[in-house]
Amino acid sequence: MQTITHDGRETAYRRTDFGDESAPILYVHGSGGTHEVWTAQYGRQENDAPAVAIDLSGHGDSDDVDTALGDETLDAYAADVRAVMRETGAEILVGNSLGGAVLLHLVLETDVDPGGLVLAGTGAKLTVHPDLRELLAEDFERAIDVLHGDDMLFHDPDPAHVEGSKDAMRAVGRAVTERDFLSCHEFDVRDRIDEIDVPTLALVGEHDSLTPVDFHEYLADEIPDAELTTIEDAAHLAMIERPDAFDAAVDRFRQRL
Repeated sequence: MQTITHDGRETAYRRTDFGDESAPILYVHGSGGTHEVWTAQYGRQENDAPAVAIDLSGHGDSDDVDTALGDETLDAYAADVRAVMRETGAEILVGNSLGGAVLLHLVLETDVDPGGLVLAGTGAKLTVHPDLRELLAEDFERAIDVLHGDDMLFHDPDPAHVEGSKDAMRAVGRAVTERDFLSCHEFDVRDRIDEIDVPTLALVGEHDSLTPVDFHEYLADEIPDAELTTIEDAAHLAMIERPDAFDAAVDRFRQRL
C-alpha cells in the first residue's frame, strides 16, 4: 500500500502495473468496503492497464474524517479520489455503488476531467430502504446478513467471497458503514446528470436488487455519451462474482476510448 497526504489526512491506495507505464485505471469501492473489493481487477497480469484501488477516508488504511452525512462526506471522499488520481495519473475512473456516487459528485462539483467513467452498480439517486437504515443504526450484524442475502450484494457466489465480504464490512465498522449508506441515501443528481460530459459506461449485474438494471438504463439514457452493459449471473458486486465478464467490459470501454 502507498499513501498520499492531502487536506490534513493520509489516503491509502494500492497500485499494480506489472511494468506497464500507461495511465492506470482507478477503482473506487462502495459502502463498507475497501480497496480489496477490486482484487480481481488490480491482480490481473496479462495485457492490462495498470490499476489503482483506493481506500476512501475511514476505510482500510486511510485516515478518517469527521463529516456530516451527505454532500460533506461526498466532498471528502471526492477529495480522496482527486488526490490519488493526480498522484498516479489515472485517467479512467471506476466506481461501485457509493464509489459511483463519489465519481459523479467529483465530476459535477470539481474541475476534475477524467478520460472516462465506469459507473458500476450505482445510480443518479441511491435511496436506501428504511428497514436497512434502521438495522445499520441498531443491529449491525443483522444489517450485514441482509446485505448478503439473495440478489443483494451477490447472486450465486463462492461462499468464501461472502464470508470475505462480511469480514471486510465488520472491519470497516458500523459507524463508517452507516455514514456511507446514509450519504448514499442523501445523494440525488438526477437534475444534473445530463451535465456529465465524460464518456461513461454504466455496468450492472443483471440480478442487482440494490441498484437495479433500470438505474443504469437511466444513466445510459441521460448522460450524453454513455453506454450500458449488463453482466449476466451477477448482482451488486459483479466485479467479485463475475470478474472476467466485468473486466472484459471495462477493457472494451478502455479500448474504445
